[in-house]
Amino acid sequence: MPELPEVETIRRQLDPKVAGRKISAVEIGLPRLIKYPDVESFCRLLEGQTILQLERRGKYLLFRLADGRMLVIHLRMTGRLYYQSIDEPRDKFTHIVFKLDNGFELRYADIRTLGTLELVTESELPRLKGLHGMGPEPLTEAFDLIYFSELMSKRKGKVKALLLDQRWIGGLGNIYVDESLALAGIHPERLANSLNADEVSRLYEAINRVIKEGIEHGGTSFRDYVDGEGKAGQHQQHLRVYGRKKQPCRICGTTIERHEVAGRGTYYCPHCQK
Repeated sequence: MPELPEVETIRRQLDPKVAGRKISAVEIGLPRLIKYPDVESFCRLLEGQTILQLERRGKYLLFRLADGRMLVIHLRMTGRLYYQSIDEPRDKFTHIVFKLDNGFELRYADIRTLGTLELVTESELPRLKGLHGMGPEPLTEAFDLIYFSELMSKRKGKVKALLLDQRWIGGLGNIYVDESLALAGIHPERLANSLNADEVSRLYEAINRVIKEGIEHGGTSFRDYVDGEGKAGQHQQHLRVYGRKKQPCRICGTTIERHEVAGRGTYYCPHCQK
């Protein structure tokens, strides 16, 4: 699933292309991807609307429209959002197309069709529970060391499970949680409230660093993720542990291991993360 760096990369690429553009028509090839409102209303309310800007919150993309509504897209596992000329051939998994007034299209493709699209007003935002109830994001003022330290001290569960919970920290997923724990030298099965002040500080700095690195490298591409121009990210070439089972740790040379933690495949170095 695209995480904060991947979705932010898409936002940065698409915002200057779509801001100020008018949606002239909407084509729906797979109606069940539209979660709210009904498909007919979704199309009617969007057609003729001007996109003011593209924002991001956690793993969600939010298109602010001139009438005050927001088009909210969650890519889930395999969703892709492209900006392409109408003359370019469409991806065979393209299910929804937003035709723009400049001869280009915003195309939503999805192999596993798990993504969601919703059109809401500000007052309807609470119906998007994952978005409305999301915690502060790394690299923001709200996500400071005081907040993070208090969060760690109050939670008894495994630290990996806590970092994955979007209610407490927005935008983190499996890749960047494993990378953060590796950089901080903390085992993913440690209990959150067992970390001392130095470990909490190291983990806080590691989270911000790996998210920043991921954005700088255009995101991580293993299987399905591509950016808003259809290109793969480069961060997979810089990963410390994720996806590197049986490969040597970049720090100590110990073989990277993979186990299930918090229901997720988890990569770590048994020497650096005791």
